[in-house]
Amino acid sequence: MARKRWTRYRFTIVRAVNAMLRHLASVGGFTLLSRLTGFVRDIVLAAVMGAGQLTDAFSVAFRIPNHFRAIFAEGAFNAAYIPQYTKLKAVDGDDVAKQFSSQIFTILLISQILLLALAWLFMDEVIGLLAPGYETMPEKFALAKNMTRITFPYLLCMVLVTLHSATLNANRHFAAAAFAPVLLNLSMIACLALAFLFPNAGIAASVGVVVSGFLQLAFLMLAARRAGVLEGLARPRWNTTRNFFHTLVPAVIGSAGVQIALFADTIISSSLPEGGQSSILFADRLYQLPVGVIGVAAGTVLLPEMSRRIAGNDPEGAARAQNHTLALTIALTSPFCIAFLAFPELILQAAFVRGKFTIADANASGAVLWAYALGLMAVVAIRPAVASFQSRGDLRTPMFISLFAVAINVALKIALTKPYGAPGLAFATAVGAWINFSLLAGIATAKGLMKLDGHILKPLACVGNASLWLVLVVIWAVEPLRLLVAGLGKWAAVAELAALGAIGSAVYFGLLIVQFRLLGMPLPGRGSRTGA
Repeated sequence: MARKRWTRYRFTIVRAVNAMLRHLASVGGFTLLSRLTGFVRDIVLAAVMGAGQLTDAFSVAFRIPNHFRAIFAEGAFNAAYIPQYTKLKAVDGDDVAKQFSSQIFTILLISQILLLALAWLFMDEVIGLLAPGYETMPEKFALAKNMTRITFPYLLCMVLVTLHSATLNANRHFAAAAFAPVLLNLSMIACLALAFLFPNAGIAASVGVVVSGFLQLAFLMLAARRAGVLEGLARPRWNTTRNFFHTLVPAVIGSAGVQIALFADTIISSSLPEGGQSSILFADRLYQLPVGVIGVAAGTVLLPEMSRRIAGNDPEGAARAQNHTLALTIALTSPFCIAFLAFPELILQAAFVRGKFTIADANASGAVLWAYALGLMAVVAIRPAVASFQSRGDLRTPMFISLFAVAINVALKIALTKPYGAPGLAFATAVGAWINFSLLAGIATAKGLMKLDGHILKPLACVGNASLWLVLVVIWAVEPLRLLVAGLGKWAAVAELAALGAIGSAVYFGLLIVQFRLLGMPLPGRGSRTGA
């Protein structure tokens, strides 16, 4: 009898882990598609606009609504909304949960319309505050102001998109929300292709941004309607939304901590020489590839999964889900770290050198990418680590940790940017990420909210060994490959990077598979036959 109970228990564990990994693969796959189309978008952006005044101004216009979106939507909103929505759905039923989501929808819609109106009225002050270096450059200031007026409605759309995405994710519908950002990239590519119809390419790109916002909102509303969870207008009631706002406030402060660091990037970088913001923009786009595909996908799937298990009084299941996700996250991120540290200039040259984007621009962005890469592993691991607290409704601890890390981060940015330029700013970002993750993991482990057991330690040992061999192979192969492709002219960098990627992937993932087999562990994303 005991053996049968253990067999059923093991079957349940394996099936649950497999389901979570399938959701993670779904989110990661669509997010990868988003990042790949985003990569094509950035290639077009670099070729059409280059790295100069126009791109610097567009980077401000694009980042400002994204900063506000990240503060009021993605991190803070999900942390406050998903656990409460999940609990209402489990305890009180679908109708109560839908009424709650409709009230939140109404509040968000009204608040974002007011914010948009204020931003349009005081756009000069917004640009002066967030890009003070532009005040001595009237032409650049005017460009940034005009483009930001166009892009700011994107914020309204994306806050509502975040609500629909969170509701779908809480109901285990992940694909639509993961696919939606593809529409941003396609819209911008289309508008850049028609740049000759606009006053300049920056205006074309800005129009692409705002058009994509409305496309994404329509797409997510249609997906929510098909799933039967579309929110509507409803009169907000304090007794229903009170707990949400009590958790939202510390979540906003905690999320704002990260965004303060990014605001500091925009403010400080506005005083860099022309092209400085552009070098950050293009390095950041490559750096965000693993962050978005791996880190965000892991956090998107893990928080609802852990929230459900905590609500179901299954803390052991929540810990297993977290360890599986963290191990997979680190395994997939390690090759990116090695590549960004080993040959960042080659990556930038292969990706963007064409049209108005030069080798000198690529080398400048490569130095920024190298500095960002120092903190990449911490950045992707923060989302799984912070889920230890958020899934239990504790948003204050990550808030204080985030604010402490940001204080050090901003101080380092101020100290390092003047002597070292854009790479110094990126290095400060990396240091802040490691402080944030180290404190999250340390406190969560001390409180018993995070358990570093064999489910994560064994895979990490395999990852470390495979990474070491990958470094050795890259060091050995880079010079012979460079000589081999030297005669290919402008395609030499592309060919060299493709060859290094193929060789490195074969070595790294081949070693991972062999080690997992030898240790008798299931491969990441796969379980036993009983759980399939």
